[in-house]
Amino acid sequence: MLRVISGSARNLRLKTPDGLDTRPTTDRIKETLFNMLQGDVPGAVVLDLFAGSGAIGIEALSRGAKKAYFVDNSREALNCIVENVKHTHMEEKSTVLSSDALNCLYQIHESHVDIVFMDPPYDKELEKEMLIRLKDQPYVDEDTLFVVEASLNTPFDYVTGLGYDICKEKKYKTNKHMFLYLSKE
Repeated sequence: MLRVISGSARNLRLKTPDGLDTRPTTDRIKETLFNMLQGDVPGAVVLDLFAGSGAIGIEALSRGAKKAYFVDNSREALNCIVENVKHTHMEEKSTVLSSDALNCLYQIHESHVDIVFMDPPYDKELEKEMLIRLKDQPYVDEDTLFVVEASLNTPFDYVTGLGYDICKEKKYKTNKHMFLYLSKE
């Protein structure tokens, strides 16, 4: 069972897509993540890439984010996100994009995105391709926080060469969160 941990939609249950194509972030990991981000979320515009059930973006909205974009290309995941957004009464603050995450970046029409969450399929190097494309988007800058969920064995030694700094790494039993910012020049 997946649920909203805290905020205005606290304890509401969320649906998850059937099958093995998505790996919903467990409540324990989600709670740890948002405890680390608690000062960054209120008033933020967030981008939830490879959104799956939408649980990360919905958690951010529940905790006071101003707006969330949910991106996925799976029909089942999109249906799940739409249902969860409606169930948590977050429709007015949400934009759901049916798109491949690599191609959706041009559909974001914000002057600034505060937090970019991405949880791509593990061990396919999609996070690297996303970071390459994201750094040139007009809505990201040195104040945008990038949170990448990846398998424990995913290397991030290339990020400084792309112009990012790792500010934090949080490891769990089977995966990790990397916290990145664009390098200040």
